[in-house]
Amino acid sequence: MTWQQSVTPLHRFYSCLPYLLPISAGVIYGATLFQQFPILVLPFFPFIWLYGNVLAFPLVPVLGLTGEFFLFMGLFFLVVRDARVPHFVRFNTMQALLMQIVLFIAQLVFQVVQQLSSNGLPSVISATIANTIFIGTTLIAGYAIYQSVKGEYSDIPTLSQAASFQCEL
Repeated sequence: MTWQQSVTPLHRFYSCLPYLLPISAGVIYGATLFQQFPILVLPFFPFIWLYGNVLAFPLVPVLGLTGEFFLFMGLFFLVVRDARVPHFVRFNTMQALLMQIVLFIAQLVFQVVQQLSSNGLPSVISATIANTIFIGTTLIAGYAIYQSVKGEYSDIPTLSQAASFQCEL
């Protein structure tokens, strides 16, 4: 995907930032891998801290609304829906938000599998699903960040198409 706008280094930097949200939310699924390979914790420690201390902090405890929800809504309304923001930044922000939605759906599936595993399914299944979510999120977000640093649009099937559709005002 290419558009005719020039991409400045500042736009590249801003387009990488929204991917911190899905990486931080996906890192909690890496607990099994972190136990087996403790050295893996080191590069992900800032994301673990970010999720545990900022994103999961309940800002409105009565409603269960966390910092992650407000960050999500702020990015959507203040970045994706603002035509003054360059298309490259809006596209990458929307793609990161869509990754976050997919992670939320995966979290629901994971919770169902965990409930079933407490009733007799082996815990190997839930560990496999958690590892797959963690590795998949890390690889997809890493690829998108790499493409953003290069100044190119990442082409992730379905996510990129939906992101480009949402960014057209």
